[in-house]
Amino acid sequence: MEKRFKKEALIIVNKELAFQNLEKEKRATALIMANNELAFQNLEKEKRAAELIIANKELKFQNQEKEKRAAELIIANKELAFQNQEKEKRAAELIIANEELLFQNKEKENRAAELIIANKELLFQNKEKEKRAAELIAANLELKKAEEYQIEYIKGLEEMMFMTSHKVRQPIANILGLSYLLHHQSVNSPDDLKESLDFIKQSALSLDTFTKELTQFIFNLGEKGKLCLNKTASDITI
Repeated sequence: MEKRFKKEALIIVNKELAFQNLEKEKRATALIMANNELAFQNLEKEKRAAELIIANKELKFQNQEKEKRAAELIIANKELAFQNQEKEKRAAELIIANEELLFQNKEKENRAAELIIANKELLFQNKEKEKRAAELIAANLELKKAEEYQIEYIKGLEEMMFMTSHKVRQPIANILGLSYLLHHQSVNSPDDLKESLDFIKQSALSLDTFTKELTQFIFNLGEKGKLCLNKTASDITI
């Protein structure tokens, strides 16, 4: 009777030990999945930080280019002010010349010839100023459109990283977890195996759907960039 009691107690202890081992395996699996998820998130953070650093460098370069263009515009305005002063001086000289023309016809002809030359020079300078102003306007417009495209591109990258981190990790985690269970544990029945394979298939289909969405998203982002650049080119042409 005592031996039978000890045997039954030993069976109960063995069942409890088997249950505890199974719980340890489940916790180990959960810990591995959590560590993988944490490693992936850290890698994504590093990628995003690197992309932001590149974007900031590009924005800094564009700001420097805008400052250069602004400096050129200031120089052009100074040149314009100087030319206006020169025109005022020429006008004063013309008044003096007209007063002298009352007395000297020959000097009148000479001064008139000088005035024609001065007017041609002024006409040429005005055309050059108009060209320079048009170039500065076109450059400023191009920089503005480039900034807009840069902002849209950064937003697109952030959205794409958000989509990836939320729509890819879950089916991957499901596939990894089920694969680990199938590899390390025995399958009790064909139904259990079929159910596990169905879950893996569903996760794979989710990944396939997101891949198509991501491909379309990247294509749309590229089309936005082309549209922005074409719009910039058309604006400059106008």
